[in-house]
Amino acid sequence: MEEDRMRYPLGRLVPAANPTTEDLERWIMDIGGIAATLRSEVEKLTMAQLLTPYRPGGWTVLQVVHHLADTDLNAYFRFKRALTEDEPQASTFREDAFAELADYRVTPAEVSLAMLGALHRRFLDLLQDLLQTPAQFRRTFTSPKHGVMTLAQAVERFAWHGRHHIAQITGLKSRMGWN
Repeated sequence: MEEDRMRYPLGRLVPAANPTTEDLERWIMDIGGIAATLRSEVEKLTMAQLLTPYRPGGWTVLQVVHHLADTDLNAYFRFKRALTEDEPQASTFREDAFAELADYRVTPAEVSLAMLGALHRRFLDLLQDLLQTPAQFRRTFTSPKHGVMTLAQAVERFAWHGRHHIAQITGLKSRMGWN
């Protein structure tokens, strides 16, 4: 049970049944803060701390940072495809295998933090513009893992995913007394 709390400190995502414009606005605001919040949580960590798994058998903090950069880039690409194509098949990748590649071990966290900052700025510009035509959030794509998803569902999942990984890091920092 304790390991499950470390792995899912916010609990598993329970998607909103009928997302409202207010929900979308809240999730978009969450997305707007993810990069800065992540940066503030990891920028003062030592390399030894960055190389500490957030839970036994879990990824290191550094792997989580690089994972967020990769998954958020993929999510952004999925989102844009859904806006420009009819019901595209979304790409996926083996997250566990990516986490074992050399860049997840040797690339400084700052590289992925900068990437996330720039990516989220572009994503926010796009999402805020889409709020002018909320019907666009009903467009869909097919995820190999989650099936057919609306863009509203994708925004919710994207916001939760960032908060989820930040909570893993803050939980580790709290348990280790790194605050």
